[in-house]
Amino acid sequence: MSTTLHIDGDRLLKRLDQFAAIGATPGGGVNRPALSALDQQARRLLSELAFARGFRVEQDQMANLYIRREGAANVPPFVIGSHLDSQPMGGRFDGALGVLAAFEVLETLEDRSVETHTPVEVVVWTNEEGSRFAPGAMGSRAFSSGAIPPEWKEAKDQDGVGLDQELTATVAALPEAPLRPLGAPIAGYLELHIEQGPVLEEEEIPVGIVTGIQGTRWLKISVSGEAAHAGTTGLAFRKDALAASTSVMKRFYDEIMPKDQNARLTIGRLSVSPGSINTIPAAVDFYVDLRHRNNERLNDLEARVRDICLAETRSTGCQVVIEKVLDMAPVAFPDKMIEVTEEAARKLGLPARRLVSGAFHDALFVAGVAPAGMIFVPCRKGRSHCEDEHVEPSATIAGCNLLLHTAIGYCKLNVG
Repeated sequence: MSTTLHIDGDRLLKRLDQFAAIGATPGGGVNRPALSALDQQARRLLSELAFARGFRVEQDQMANLYIRREGAANVPPFVIGSHLDSQPMGGRFDGALGVLAAFEVLETLEDRSVETHTPVEVVVWTNEEGSRFAPGAMGSRAFSSGAIPPEWKEAKDQDGVGLDQELTATVAALPEAPLRPLGAPIAGYLELHIEQGPVLEEEEIPVGIVTGIQGTRWLKISVSGEAAHAGTTGLAFRKDALAASTSVMKRFYDEIMPKDQNARLTIGRLSVSPGSINTIPAAVDFYVDLRHRNNERLNDLEARVRDICLAETRSTGCQVVIEKVLDMAPVAFPDKMIEVTEEAARKLGLPARRLVSGAFHDALFVAGVAPAGMIFVPCRKGRSHCEDEHVEPSATIAGCNLLLHTAIGYCKLNVG
C-alpha cells in the first residue's frame, strides 16, 4: 500500500462547500430533509459529477443511490458511503462528509488509474436521520433485509406527505439512473463519519477506528392518573400523572448512568395531557433512550427501568404502561476490518485510537450482511445535529486518505 497516493484535499473541501449550499441555513448548517426536493437536488448533483467521470449510477426502490467504479474482476463490490439527508437545522458534515469522501476516493482511483481487483461503489443511503420519516436508517435497513417493510408504506411526515409518494418522486427525479434489485452481495462496507463526541478532539487524535456500535432501546412510558381541579383537590385525593412521572425520571437519573459509566439514558420527548395550567395532569407519555455496548447489560438496564416505573407509581394511584418501540442490538465490527484500517493509518503516519460509536449508523445494519467498519474524525466540542457542527479541514483530509487506503487494502485482501 503506497503512502504516495493521496486524495485531492482542495477538491474535497470545495465539494463539501458546494453540497452545504443545498439547504443551507442562516447559522451555517444544513436543513435537507430525506426525500425532499433539496435531497433530490443533492442526489442530482452527485449523479452528474459521477456521469462526468464515466462511473455507473444506479438506484433501488428504496432510493438508495449507487455509484460504481469497476474492478478487474466481476465480483461483489466493496461499498463506501453514508447519507445526504440532514437533521432539521443540522450540520454540514453529518453524513455528507462520508458520501463526498467516498466519491473523492473513486475520483482519486480514477485520476491515478489505480486498478482494484474488487469493484468499488459509493452508496447514498436513504433517510438515515429518521427526522422526517421514522424509523431512521431506512435505506440500509431495507438493503440488509432485501425488502421494504409493508408498514413503511403508511409512514407520513408531519405535513401528512407519505413516504411511498416521496420514494416514487425521488427515484423518478433521476431517470438516468436505472433501477437495480434491493439488496445484493457486497464484499464489505466502510463508512467515514464525524465522531459526534469529544474524545478524538480532547485527545488530539486525527482519526478513530470504530470497533463497534452500542445497542439502543427506546421505551415509551405512559403514566395515567386522573384529571382534577388544581385549586380544589388536596394531596390525598390527587392521582397526578406528572408527579408520578417526575419521581420515576429522578430515579432514572440518580441510578442508571451514575452506576455504569458505559450506560446512556436520555429522556428527550415528553407530553402532558390535558395540558391545562389549572388541571392536574391525567396522562403523561415520555420516551427513554437507553444505550449500552453490551447486550446483556442493555437487558439489565431495561429491566431496571421497568422496575423503577412500577415501584414509583405503585403508591400514587397511577398506572404505568411500558412499550418497547425500538430495539437495536450492539454490533462488533470484524477484527480483519479493524486491522486493515489500523494498518492503513500506520502506513499513512496517522495516530489513531479505537473507540465504540455511541450513535447508530447505517454500518450497524450493513454489518448484518457483510463485514463492516467505520472511521471517525474529530468534530469541534463533539457537537453534532446542530448548525455549528464543524470538522477541521486537516481532519477531513486525513479521514478521507484513511478511507482511500483502507478501501485499497481491503480490496487487495479479497483477491481470489
